[in-house]
Amino acid sequence: MAVFQPITLLLICLLVNLSECRATDHNVLRVMTFNIRYGTAPDKENAWPLRRDLLFKVVHDAASDIIGLQEALRTQLDELTREFPQYASLGVGREANGGGEYSAILYDSYRFDVRQADTFWLSAKPEETGSATWGNELPRVCTWARLFDLRTQQTICVLNTHWDHQSQSARECAGRLIHDRIARINHHFDEPIILLGDFNVGQQDVAWGPLLKAGLRDSLMDLYPSATNIGTFHAFRGKAEGAKIDAVLVSQHWQVEAAAINRTNLAGRYPSDHFPVTAALSLQEH
Repeated sequence: MAVFQPITLLLICLLVNLSECRATDHNVLRVMTFNIRYGTAPDKENAWPLRRDLLFKVVHDAASDIIGLQEALRTQLDELTREFPQYASLGVGREANGGGEYSAILYDSYRFDVRQADTFWLSAKPEETGSATWGNELPRVCTWARLFDLRTQQTICVLNTHWDHQSQSARECAGRLIHDRIARINHHFDEPIILLGDFNVGQQDVAWGPLLKAGLRDSLMDLYPSATNIGTFHAFRGKAEGAKIDAVLVSQHWQVEAAAINRTNLAGRYPSDHFPVTAALSLQEH
């Protein structure tokens, strides 16, 4: 049985609200962003085979319609889609040969049809596979998709990204590129946008500026602007301090019904070195 570390009353309320929302509205969209830590990392007692079942439990219990995964390797994606056959996967590995870490989008294939999907690299040459030009040693990507929701009869645009952990210049350039790509993808449609990701910096960082300028807002901070203890990277230690670097960002089309940071652990073992972040969204009535 999973146990929960003591957390603020606020976060308990977030989880309760998410459950209530799930139970009352068939059209609510449940989303998650989750850096699952790449499966070949030399993490000893936190190695992928030792935490995989707990991660599966977290995914099962969240019952998300859309999940943005960061650091996922192909083998991990295959295990997830075998465990949860309702999910289909979009994206490619960030390396030039298509291997390496994905910023994959998992979506409920019973609820959504894919209208468009692609991946671009966070570089000055975004169509060049494996490219890294802004001072980052590792290539970084953003995967996006236009998904038609069979419940609401609405097409939405979902993006998932993982920004560089070292180069501030690369992060700032990534913010500008994603801003421009959203404008290009959505130019003719004005569709609801969801941007999922591990940004490696919090909302106060200037790299977020273009995203905020595009009208996106952090779903959790939208509901709880004074929330504290909202750190999402914890290095398998379960700490709650630090910046909230993982986020579900949404456009003005969405009403945020609930949001949460999931700190589930089993006897001090965590499913990843990041906490997953979830949100329940509904379309604004016009």
